[in-house]
Amino acid sequence: MAIQLLSKTKKNTITKLNMTAKHPSESLTILTDLVLPSETNPLNNLFGGELLARMDRAASIAAGRHSRRIGVTASVNHVAFNKSIPLGSVVIIEAKVSRAFKSSMEIYLDVWVEDRQSGNRTKANEAIYTFVAVDDTGRPVDVPPIEPETELEKLRYDAALRRKQLSLVLAGKMNPNEATELKALFTQ
Repeated sequence: MAIQLLSKTKKNTITKLNMTAKHPSESLTILTDLVLPSETNPLNNLFGGELLARMDRAASIAAGRHSRRIGVTASVNHVAFNKSIPLGSVVIIEAKVSRAFKSSMEIYLDVWVEDRQSGNRTKANEAIYTFVAVDDTGRPVDVPPIEPETELEKLRYDAALRRKQLSLVLAGKMNPNEATELKALFTQ
């Protein structure tokens, strides 16, 4: 689906951009790796910082696939270290763009641990990162919108707007009365 976006340039002129909406699956990035001894803490579990770095790389690739631009980390919005990841584990990180705004993209990451014998996967962690697409000079550029397909993609898409509004309200960049998605949670 082609969507027409209006964009203000530096000189305050409005230009029309035609962008085709993309599906989250088009940005899907899967990183698979082993947990090595140098990446573990004294309990022989993967360092949290090591996992964060791997998730950042996966999210960067997903953002680039969606925007076809350089994606830079704007924030790490949420990280849940629900399950430790032991030495020798096969770790799978799945990253997808869950929602796109003007130049920013929310990336949802799921982290799985795969049993080497059975191949069964257990969800260990999840995270939400925000990336901004930039040009070669580092200036933000517009990104295509997202059109979710699956029920999970639709849930994450809707929740992304609530998270963005909450972030803007907490930062003092949005009046709470303007946060329509947040207000809807409490007035139903």
